[in-house]
Amino acid sequence: MARRWYALVLVLSLIGIAAPAQAAAPRANPVVLWNSNAQQAIYEVARQAPYVAPRSFAMVHGAIYDAVNAISGTPYEPYLTAPRAHRGDSLDAAVAAAAYRVLLSLFPAQSASLDQMYADALAPIPDGRAKTGGIRAGSDAAAAMIAARAGDGAFADKSWNASTAPGQWRPTPPTLASDGAWVGDLRPFVIPRGDMFRTAGPPALTSAAWARDLAEVKAVGGVTSTVRTPDQTQSAIWWHDRRLTEWEIKRQVSDRQHLSTLAAARFFAMAEIANADSLIACFNEKKFWNFWRPVTAVQETSDPSWMPLLVTPPFPDYTSGHTCSTSTIMYTMRSFFGRDNIPFSAYSADSGTTRSFRSFSSAVDEVVEARIWGGVHYRTADVQGVRIGNGVAKYVLAHEFRRR
Repeated sequence: MARRWYALVLVLSLIGIAAPAQAAAPRANPVVLWNSNAQQAIYEVARQAPYVAPRSFAMVHGAIYDAVNAISGTPYEPYLTAPRAHRGDSLDAAVAAAAYRVLLSLFPAQSASLDQMYADALAPIPDGRAKTGGIRAGSDAAAAMIAARAGDGAFADKSWNASTAPGQWRPTPPTLASDGAWVGDLRPFVIPRGDMFRTAGPPALTSAAWARDLAEVKAVGGVTSTVRTPDQTQSAIWWHDRRLTEWEIKRQVSDRQHLSTLAAARFFAMAEIANADSLIACFNEKKFWNFWRPVTAVQETSDPSWMPLLVTPPFPDYTSGHTCSTSTIMYTMRSFFGRDNIPFSAYSADSGTTRSFRSFSSAVDEVVEARIWGGVHYRTADVQGVRIGNGVAKYVLAHEFRRR
């Protein structure tokens, strides 16, 4: 291809015709770029767990949204603030400043790498009033977000109520770890209270529903299961990927739908803030019901040697954090784009496979099954997690990010 291009240039020059310019590489959406930068800082370096990272992402994207929205003339209701800005201020500079300032406040030990990300983002922007105005708007939005989340209960010294009683949670093998007890008490971003979506709880241990849940996960979720298919095994591992494939999915859908900077800022803020509140509501349920994990129930009721396919997370079962999170994100995308049938795919390094979906709802359907195939959740915990995730997303979208 390159040889043909240069041959064409030579021929045209010989006959006195200017060669057409090569098409410039498409400009990356700054919101998508800084979502990727945030993943690098939040997960790849800081290693924040999937139930901790949503707070950080929500802070980053809430600040980005307020800055971009203000420069765009505030067509939507601000999340926290409408910083002083002018049309014509650089949106790229605003996005970079907002994300950088929030990330630096969260991870001061990463200042060197964050400084470089910021410098790289600002370098192509011409110096002048537009660049200065964008930096100011982004910095002001970040300052408002940092102040708003001060004292919100993050990383508080709290613990789960471990118990040896039947039906109650206790640390699970092989790690016997306990973590994340503060998440359910974190001050929400939008919903009024963490217990707003309280459910009726897991099935009683004397019920037929409980017997079905236990028998199902024991049969299909064990590490040596002969019932689970190879594709189901791959699905369980794919959905368990600690990089949370939702990051890649949101970026992919945003790019393929050709979102503007304003649209992307609003989309990511909606998804990330709703996701943070969904995890708060989910973990509030976990703390309230304190229900035991499948590995505990199976080992103590029928098979002491049974182990799940996946390593069980270090907190109670009910409700499923993964289905809470996934349903929230998929509901948000379905609402934002006004349709369900947008196909997407994502690669997981953990499973070494790419999975493709024809719609947002089909992804939710699969994650419900995948957590059972992995042996870490009962069906009821997954189904109720979807209910909470949808409810939180619906509430957030009805109360924030609306057109003025």
